[in-house]
Amino acid sequence: MTQEQRDELYAKDMENNSWIENAFEGALWSTRFFVLLAVIFSMIGGIALFIVASVDVWHVAVMVFNNYFGHGEHLSNFHEAIVAELIGAVDLYLIAIVLFIFGFGLYELFISQIDVAKKSAASKILEIHSLDELKDKLAKVIIMVLIVGFFKRAMNTTYSEPVEMLYLSAAILGLALAFYFMHKGDNH
Repeated sequence: MTQEQRDELYAKDMENNSWIENAFEGALWSTRFFVLLAVIFSMIGGIALFIVASVDVWHVAVMVFNNYFGHGEHLSNFHEAIVAELIGAVDLYLIAIVLFIFGFGLYELFISQIDVAKKSAASKILEIHSLDELKDKLAKVIIMVLIVGFFKRAMNTTYSEPVEMLYLSAAILGLALAFYFMHKGDNH
């Protein structure tokens, strides 16, 4: 069916509808713009998390400089502190990415395609055509957030018995299997 044929059918349908029905449908359709609230605040939240994570990374850089080149005291658990801070920053970056994907996806699903993104080479990352595709992308990033969170907690846990190390190994194997099956159906 061509665009002209669709326009003719639409015009005939509009003639047959009452003005009340047309007004109600127009108002109903316009309520989709409330999604812009979620889009805007997702972007604000993502930007805030990017700033917080970047400040955390800057803090690590200052710690490294002070520990090796400054006159400050040398920390006994210096490497663990740096790794923990950086893992926390990566976690924040990933959550910010979740917010960005969510915002872009809602905008493309409910409002309009982002024309500027179509011209970009990176547009495939944020291109979303259905709610299921949005859920899949979000789920993958959320799983990465959980993996990073697990890694952070595993680093800060003390293991007093050998069976606890066995549990840690089993958990790592479970995460590796989950990650494998998550990407098994992908085309990469």
